[in-house]
This record gives sequence, C-alpha cells and structure tokens, in this order.
Amino acid sequence: MLDLTASSVDLTRALCDIPSESGDEARLADAVAAALEPYGHLEVIRDGDAVVARTSRGRARRVIIAGHLDTVPIADNLPTRDVTIEGENYLWGRGTVDMKAGVAIQLKLAVELTDPVHDVTWVWYDNEEVEASKNGLGRLARNRPDLLEGDFAILGEPSNGGIEGGCNGTLRAAVRTRGIRSHSARAWMGENAIHFAAPILQKLAAYTAKTIDVDGLDFREGLNAVRISGGVAGNVIPDACEVEVNYRFAPDKTADEAVAYIRRLFDEYEVDITDLAGGARPGLDAPLAQSLVAATSVAPKPKYGWTDVARFSELGIPAVNYGPGDGQLAHHDEERVRISEIEDVEQGLRGWLTSS
Repeated sequence: MLDLTASSVDLTRALCDIPSESGDEARLADAVAAALEPYGHLEVIRDGDAVVARTSRGRARRVIIAGHLDTVPIADNLPTRDVTIEGENYLWGRGTVDMKAGVAIQLKLAVELTDPVHDVTWVWYDNEEVEASKNGLGRLARNRPDLLEGDFAILGEPSNGGIEGGCNGTLRAAVRTRGIRSHSARAWMGENAIHFAAPILQKLAAYTAKTIDVDGLDFREGLNAVRISGGVAGNVIPDACEVEVNYRFAPDKTADEAVAYIRRLFDEYEVDITDLAGGARPGLDAPLAQSLVAATSVAPKPKYGWTDVARFSELGIPAVNYGPGDGQLAHHDEERVRISEIEDVEQGLRGWLTSS
C-alpha cells in the first residue's frame, strides 16, 4: 500500500515505481484508492481508473485540484533513482516530471489537510497521454459532471514550480495526395503521390510561427509535419501519400477556427482532422487565481503544450497549471525532477490551501 504520510519526494518514488502507461493504470489507481480509504474527511469515488476524493466542510468555494496517473511508455528509465547534476539533486525516471511528482504532492496534502480554507475536490485520472476520446477527465465530465463542479481548478502539470495560465490548443490532420500506381521502370505510366506531397512540405517549411498575446501572456504557435507515409514497394510508383500535420494554436482561436485555418491552408488536398482539442485562455483574472499567484510570488507564464486546463475551461471553470518539473524533460528518456522543486510546490500549495 502507498504510504501517504511519507514525504512528497518518497511518495513520488513510490508512484513512479508502479508502472502506469496509458491504458494500464488500474494497479496504480487501485493503490491510490486503497490508500485514501482510511481518511474519514474524504469521500472517495472511483470511475474506471479515475479516483476522486472530496472534502465537504461547507466552505463558500470549491477548488478542483487534479493530476493524471498515466505516463508515456517506459524507456529503460524505471525504477527511479537519485542523481546529482551540477550540484542539483534530482529524482530520475519515467513519470517524475509528467506528472507523478505533482500527484504525490496532491495525495499528501489531500490526507493531511483535513480543514482547508476551501472545499477541495481532488481528482487523479487515467489516459491523459493518448487521444482525447480516451481521457479519464473527459469521461468523468460525461459520467459524473457533479464531481467537476467548482469555482477554480489547478492542474499539477509540470510548470517549473511556477504558475502557467491557459494552454495552446492542438489539432492533428491527415493531408493526403492521390496518384496512379505503375511500375517504376515505366514511371510515365503513373502519377507519384509522394512527389505530389512536396508543396505540402514546402508550405510547412515556410511557415513562420506566430506569437499571440492572450490576456497578457504570449502564446507561441506551431505548425509542423510530424509523420509522412506512402509507398508500396521499391519498384512501384506510389498512388497514395499522407502527411500528418500538427497545429498548436493560441487560445485566442476556437477549435473550429483552427480547423477552418487548416482546411484553407490545404484547400487543394484531401484533409481529415484526426484529433482536436481546444485551448484555454489564462483565467488569471479569477479571484482564486490571483490569490494563488500572490501566494507563490512568481509571475505567471503561458502554457505552450495542451493540458486539461482546456477541459476545465470548457466547463466554465478558470484553471491554471501549477506543478514541479521542467516540461522540456517530460517524455524524455532522461526525465527527472529537481527534489527542491517538489518541496517548493508542496509548500506553496499547502500555504494557499491553509491561508488564502
């Protein structure tokens, strides 16, 4: 059983050493639910491999604090270990950054803070690292929308120990070309679909990333080919080619506006939108967000990657990202989190929940 009275650093080790790649979170969800059950100030609810724990102290406001249990695939980077780099102590291993250090802090505070200044709904969920249709937080919103009612939300995604407001949206599109198959010795008899993809790549290579101010934070966009496929055999002119395009768009745009932009950009091609998740505006004008910023004393920054703050935004709940870890090391083979950052975020969140 997980020891939720352990330090947040030791608890991070324990969580990471229970493998929980997306779709295989049951063992960790079982451990989390079992560890929470003895604490009478929490109502514990299970939905699939998502675990919810709630206080009900009759407070005027309710805060949702959430984190995902799953990780991307392990790459020979478990079990965790302690490493020192340039005098800094780190915890190394899959999930340390994204985002079991954040989950460890949340679990520790959930059981320790029996009388927080706001009622808290703690949420730990599955399948965040895969397509949006499988997302455990989205499933909770469908199955038990009452569990996601609140005035403000914090997602423990890695934010270098600071507050990151909002997030970019993300879109993936398959842009396809069609040709005519023939023997490569008689290429003139066919039409090469891979060659037809050259203008698609030229458009992407010529794209200049935009930086867009949204409510005082600068969000940088991106448009890139992330995969290309085509070809039949070494002696066949291909009749089909597909370029997968990823568009990271600032939260000044709706998801529909992002789709319209991609369809205009590639209007002469067959375009199939394969994944779409809207962004979220920073939400820093909410009073609870302002009190969190004041408590942490760190200037907020934008979140470039997509996170589930967007899902809270869709529900009408202002939300921010606040967790330990450098997002540039998320999913990295050398994934690691500074131990001091785990401790700092625990202190910051504890202080806000007991005095704000």
